[in-house]
Amino acid sequence: MNDLYMDKICIRDLRTSCIIGIFPEERITPQEVVLNITLYADLLQAAKTDDIEDTVDYKRVKKQVLALVAESSYFLLERLAQEVADICLEDPHVSRVTVTADKPGALRYARSVAVEITRNKVNAG
Repeated sequence: MNDLYMDKICIRDLRTSCIIGIFPEERITPQEVVLNITLYADLLQAAKTDDIEDTVDYKRVKKQVLALVAESSYFLLERLAQEVADICLEDPHVSRVTVTADKPGALRYARSVAVEITRNKVNAG
C-alpha cells in the first residue's frame, strides 16, 4: 500500500515512567514519560472482516511497550523512542511507525521536551 494512503492507529498520551537522562540525579528516580505512537497499517481487510486477526492488536502493543519502558534505563529519549519503534514494527501488520517520546519538565520554562522518530520495516533498528 502506498504510504500516502496508509491507514493509522494512534495510541495517544501513553503515560509511564522510567529512568531516563544523562545527569546523576536523573539516574535515581523514575521520571514521567509520555508516548504517542502512530502505527501505519493497511486496515481494509479488518474493516471488511471485523476480525482482530486482520489488524494490529494495539492492546498487545501497549503492554509490550509498557513492559519495555518499565525495565528501561536509557540515557537518551532517542534510544527509548527507537526501542519502542522496534517493538511496534515486530507486529506483522505494521509497516511504519512514528513514536513521540515526551519528557515533561525536562527544561525549565518548557512544558516538555520531545523526540519524534519515524521508522519503516526496511530501515528499522
